[in-house]
Amino acid sequence: MKKYMQWMLAAILLCGASVMTSCKEAKAQDDAPAQEETAAKKVESTELIRTSQSWDGVELPDYFQGRPELVAVKYVFPAGQKLGWHHHVAMNYGVLVQGELTIIGLDGKTKVVHEGEAVVEMVGTIHHGENRGTKDCILYMFYLSQKDLPLAVQHPEITEL
Repeated sequence: MKKYMQWMLAAILLCGASVMTSCKEAKAQDDAPAQEETAAKKVESTELIRTSQSWDGVELPDYFQGRPELVAVKYVFPAGQKLGWHHHVAMNYGVLVQGELTIIGLDGKTKVVHEGEAVVEMVGTIHHGENRGTKDCILYMFYLSQKDLPLAVQHPEITEL
């Protein structure tokens, strides 16, 4: 009886292994087209901007001394809305992923950023952004800052030009 039980256990294990192998082979066959499709796709890289100047042509400042703090912010500008006058202490740049954004310097210089374009902001120069379009603008900005530095210094004393 003991030999019979061992033989049955061996047969069950063998059948289980056979079923598992068959399942794995069937799964591999099902996944083959997906694996081929994935293997055919390659990672793409497109450099959007490389510069050491802000959008108005001014040279960017040297990096701060000390430990950096990197900050990423998503801004949504509803159609027709404006951001108040402000300036940045730290360098920052971003990519507009939706809409069209107009940036205006206090000196009257203007830059229109279109969907998919990168922009390097002014540092130490007062400006503001506005959405003159009909759909929301979505802008991702990346700040090369330091702890306790504001991302922007507001200038509420400045009214429309």
